[in-house]
Amino acid sequence: MGKESKSLVFGASSIVCLLGYGLVYAALSSFHNPFEAWEHQVSETNGSVHNKKVDISNFIEEMKESQHILMRRLLNKGEDPTQFDNKRFLCQSDIHSDGCVINKQVVIEKDSLTIYVPSDEPQTKYAVKPYARKGEATAMNAVTPVHIIHGKNHSTTNLPACNFNHDVPAVVFSSGGYTGSGFHEINEVIIPLFTTCHQFGNEIQLVISDYKPSWIQKHKKYLDHLSRYPLIDMAKSGGVHCFPGAIVGLKYLDNIGINSSEVPGGYSMSDFRKFLREAYDMKIDHVAQMPLTTKPRLLLLSRKGTRRFLNEKKLVKLMKKLGFEVVVATPAVTRNLAEFSELVNSCSVMVGVHGAGLTNEIFLPDGAVMIQVVPLGLDWASTNYYGEPGIKMGVQYLEYKIEPEESSLLSMYGRDHPYITKSDPGSVWSMGYVTARTVYLDQQSVKVNLVRFRKTLVHALNLIGRSAPSLSPSN
Repeated sequence: MGKESKSLVFGASSIVCLLGYGLVYAALSSFHNPFEAWEHQVSETNGSVHNKKVDISNFIEEMKESQHILMRRLLNKGEDPTQFDNKRFLCQSDIHSDGCVINKQVVIEKDSLTIYVPSDEPQTKYAVKPYARKGEATAMNAVTPVHIIHGKNHSTTNLPACNFNHDVPAVVFSSGGYTGSGFHEINEVIIPLFTTCHQFGNEIQLVISDYKPSWIQKHKKYLDHLSRYPLIDMAKSGGVHCFPGAIVGLKYLDNIGINSSEVPGGYSMSDFRKFLREAYDMKIDHVAQMPLTTKPRLLLLSRKGTRRFLNEKKLVKLMKKLGFEVVVATPAVTRNLAEFSELVNSCSVMVGVHGAGLTNEIFLPDGAVMIQVVPLGLDWASTNYYGEPGIKMGVQYLEYKIEPEESSLLSMYGRDHPYITKSDPGSVWSMGYVTARTVYLDQQSVKVNLVRFRKTLVHALNLIGRSAPSLSPSN
């Protein structure tokens, strides 16, 4: 696993390229220096290249400083950067996550999930759960702590011997927590990985704790696009790995969003979606690229449990009458993310009841329309989790709020029950999360009024530059 210790020689073109991108990270310490056995000079005479023995210490120092600048950007606002400049080590915390940024030699002993950071400072120990949801006990119970020991009591002579030396920094994170839910995966792992790693190009080593093979396979294309090095399972790949630096833990940024002022490089959701399109080889950037000579494709997210369409067949029939090519995405269709992302990217409109499946709006082309069907009691969550994030990323957003007659709750509780009559759903949620979730999320499905919903579909057609035939849909 990883890149074994070897002395490296770069040709002239390689050095120019690496200098241009600032992506050389050498393990420059007494543990491992891939340059120490070599002195290399590139000179050009009449277009030819000549190798000579010279000191390349200036080049190496430039690369070290480049790495430091990139890592410095990862500090939280409010942190004193001079402390990081002096110690090259800083652990930080916010409401969502804990983490450490380390721009010096680190030794990762995977059997004990321990990271050693040699220093002349007094010894300090940290336990970091590298997952961006620390306020959620349920999520964090599924995240194993990584121990960091920083200080002089672990000098070079006392450190475990390196079995593998790496020439790029490590990014240590967990695939535990709420992974398995597309919404949480995007918010707590996928987007934070992008904002942490992208500035390094693909010259970064991903080190994963709580390794889930199924999760890794699901996101393989994305992870391979972040780093050109094989993934390291922190618990199982064996041996001691040494790096020239490490970032331990990821930062939560928003619900399907990025606050550009809070991330290195000022990356936005547009940058993230461009990266996704490259990683998954998606072809369509904007809905305007779709030919007007073909039917607009509509993706209907089909749920089989709670919050499903009770009249789905009639709904599909209506959509087809309006001129859509309808693709019904069942859970089986969505399972292969590499294939499903390409399918979503080919659609002009996506329709779904509030739920994690709407996270797939990230794969829609710019200018496409996402229609969210909002069940009773879920107005706030619908707007904040999927509606506003969709607008910010360049997706046109429509919502269809159901009436009590369209909710399965009506037959369960009756029209006069507080779950139905409360004008402010927040008052129901104030009864307790478990109660409100059980009712509004776990018990509720919808039977949309096709006459009312037709107006929303026609609006979507207009937004993508199409028109609907004059039809009178029947229920």
